[in-house]
Amino acid sequence: MTEPTAALPPAQPHPQLDQLIAVLAYLRAPGGCAWDAEQTHESLTRYLVEEAHELIDAIEHGTPDDVLEELGDVLYQVLFHADIAAARAENGFTIEDVAARSTAKMVGRHPHVFGTVVADTADAVAANWETWKRQEKPARTSVLDGVASGLPALQRADKLLGKAEGLGVAAPTPVDEPVADEAALGQQLLALVAQARAAGLDTERAMRGALRGLEQSIRDAELHNAQPAH
Repeated sequence: MTEPTAALPPAQPHPQLDQLIAVLAYLRAPGGCAWDAEQTHESLTRYLVEEAHELIDAIEHGTPDDVLEELGDVLYQVLFHADIAAARAENGFTIEDVAARSTAKMVGRHPHVFGTVVADTADAVAANWETWKRQEKPARTSVLDGVASGLPALQRADKLLGKAEGLGVAAPTPVDEPVADEAALGQQLLALVAQARAAGLDTERAMRGALRGLEQSIRDAELHNAQPAH
């Protein structure tokens, strides 16, 4: 990765962030909280997923204060995992290492800001993004490397369609035939995701919205059934 030609912005002090890091370290130190002390990366995974979804819910339906709280919960998960890693005897790292790696990644992926590359529109940035990522990780041999297998199915489908589009691989087209088996259903769902992607729509958000509508219909039905008959 090439060195940036532009100076990085000056770092600012963040006393409240340092205080939160100190609180976490205190909780996990001897004499602190027994539950915090015994957690591992694996045991915290479910909480990371839950907190991320709670943040999404706050962004889409909550108040600014809800977003503030949920961002704090997600941040705490990051600090928690870094503290666990720092306690390792081998291959350990700290929150400072996490920040340094992220800084290097963001600088490397923005050569139009920190380097000499010209990309002055959002479309130009998007067109070059995969190229910059490949330069950052030359060991990757496939565009599929780095696409998380744990993504929700529709989100993963959208991401894979983007990779396919970049290679000129045709996306499936919707069919009006009845669904006969899971393979056919999968192709129809993939085609719908392709349509949504072409229209600039968020499939996961659309599905969450549809599910919320269904949930409301269920609540309405429950309320109706609970009312005494006249």
